[in-house]
Amino acid sequence: MVFKRREKLGWGAWLREQVYPRGGFKRAIRYVVHRMRRLPDQPHRVARGVFAGSVIGFLPLPGLQFLAAWGAARLVRGNVLASLLATFNTNPVTTPFFAVLAMTLGHWIMGIEAPLTAEYIGSAFANAGSDLWYNFLALFGPEKTRWDGLIQFWHEIYWPYFIGALGPALLISGVAYYVTIPLVEAYQKARAATAHERSERRRNIRAKLAEAAGKLKRRGEDGRAEDGPDAGDDDGPGAP
Repeated sequence: MVFKRREKLGWGAWLREQVYPRGGFKRAIRYVVHRMRRLPDQPHRVARGVFAGSVIGFLPLPGLQFLAAWGAARLVRGNVLASLLATFNTNPVTTPFFAVLAMTLGHWIMGIEAPLTAEYIGSAFANAGSDLWYNFLALFGPEKTRWDGLIQFWHEIYWPYFIGALGPALLISGVAYYVTIPLVEAYQKARAATAHERSERRRNIRAKLAEAAGKLKRRGEDGRAEDGPDAGDDDGPGAP
């Protein structure tokens, strides 16, 4: 594979890369933007893909972002690769702040009165995880399943997060859509101009080489004409 690592990362190194890339987030963002600009597609299709992937990137869809981005790109007829790349608009550093903002907005929209403290959020995650584990064990034993922690997590954490994230996601992704179109257009025009200049230089070089070859050929023909069978006969017709 073209992008396969020469040295396989261990689990520890892989986790560090997910939290903070070795080259930093700035380099990762520059790489994603560079890849988007080089996509061989129409600018508005690339922009629609960026919009779709960016919206999905802000939503709480762990493990399903790529699949959802693919579906969203197909739905809006955008570039699928641009959509997949745009899901990297979030990272482990900024996501917690956006999550708190989204849940606060979601609680306000849905009229939920709950203190969004670290203790409250951590307790909701712990109760949901405990219910998942208990229900998994209940599949192999006589215990009955329990859903109180999962229901609380759905109504007070996940669903408010999803609802609260939609507004900012659409707004930011809309800005990204309108910014992407001129960027891709400018890059494609510059790339086309560079390709045209290179083509002209190659054409000029070939023309010069052909001209030089023609001159050499004409010189050779003139030389053979001067050195013909009668050219070197200096004796007169009456010479012995």
